[in-house]
Amino acid sequence: MRRLRFGSALAGALGCLALSLAVCAALWPHAREAGAILAAQDDPATLSDIQINSALRANQALVASHIEAALAEGDSDLANSFVELARDKGIAVSDELSKRVSDAVADAGSASHFAKRFATGFVVGNADDVASLSGTVAGDLFVYGDIRDVVREGKHLATGEDVDRLVLGLAMVGLAVTAATYVSVGGVSPVRAGLSMVKSARKVGRLGEGLTQWAGRSVREVVDAPVLQQAVAKGSVLRPGQTISAIQAAFRAEKAGALVRLAKDVGRVGEKAGTRGALDALRIAQGPKDVARAARLAESNGGQTRAILKVLGRGALLLAAGTFNLTMWVFGAILALFGFLSSIKATTERSTEAWLRRKKARRLRKEAAAACLPAAPALAGAAARG
Repeated sequence: MRRLRFGSALAGALGCLALSLAVCAALWPHAREAGAILAAQDDPATLSDIQINSALRANQALVASHIEAALAEGDSDLANSFVELARDKGIAVSDELSKRVSDAVADAGSASHFAKRFATGFVVGNADDVASLSGTVAGDLFVYGDIRDVVREGKHLATGEDVDRLVLGLAMVGLAVTAATYVSVGGVSPVRAGLSMVKSARKVGRLGEGLTQWAGRSVREVVDAPVLQQAVAKGSVLRPGQTISAIQAAFRAEKAGALVRLAKDVGRVGEKAGTRGALDALRIAQGPKDVARAARLAESNGGQTRAILKVLGRGALLLAAGTFNLTMWVFGAILALFGFLSSIKATTERSTEAWLRRKKARRLRKEAAAACLPAAPALAGAAARG
């Protein structure tokens, strides 16, 4: 009966041990990834790498499907970004698909296409690729672009029409930065390019809502609206010298630091990930910190940045999954591990206790047998005398 009870107890302990081990093994991969994500939440390059690897493991056809979609939309830059990502991650892309991407990139970079987009950027001031951005920056460097935007929006302000105050403020900051660019012989050109990209993103509706609100608040600190109304009343693109002098009085340079830092980060993204990469970052950013993170991501991943942002969205820049959920994965794995160790402890204790009982029982049996041996010869002699 005792052996039966011991066998049942040991079987139960071993069952708990096996169950705890199975739960721990099932939770461990999730907990390990959750722990890595939590540890990398302040490092966008590492954070995005962990998440993009997970996405690629879950869907082997992810890269090819995104390349096809990008080509269908005429976005050869994004398609090429996915090709670079596939190359870096060791994912095979068919020769036929690679050739289609190469042909599309070559066509987008043709002289005729570049000239047309350059002219559009120079005259209108909207940029969505390298060529149009080159035209936009050229116009801004010749102060034509910024004066055009200041005069247009300033006159709207003076006449009570709808005013894009963000474009107005960025143009005013741009005038100051352009002057600094000439003085430093291009030393602050990334800031100049960044301002042009932020303006363009605003004009074409690709500036994130949160970032728009933040930039709008910053612009209100930079622009003295009453002074500007008087400055632009007689301003003209055809009289740039007079217009700039009049506008300077309405510009609070000491308040422009935050906008300049934003423009610098946007310029860093553009240098490493291209113009469309910068515009993608501006579209998902909810504030200047997101743009700073995008700059760090672009400096680490270069041409792959657009593909990463396309797959992960804002999750490439910061911890998008709930911290509570990730913590629960880690906590669950710790509990499972604790249960596994507790099961080992319980099994060891029960096995040791059973072994000690059996050892004690054997010792008692031996002692009882030894105590009975001297009595046997005495009884035999008494029987013979009787």
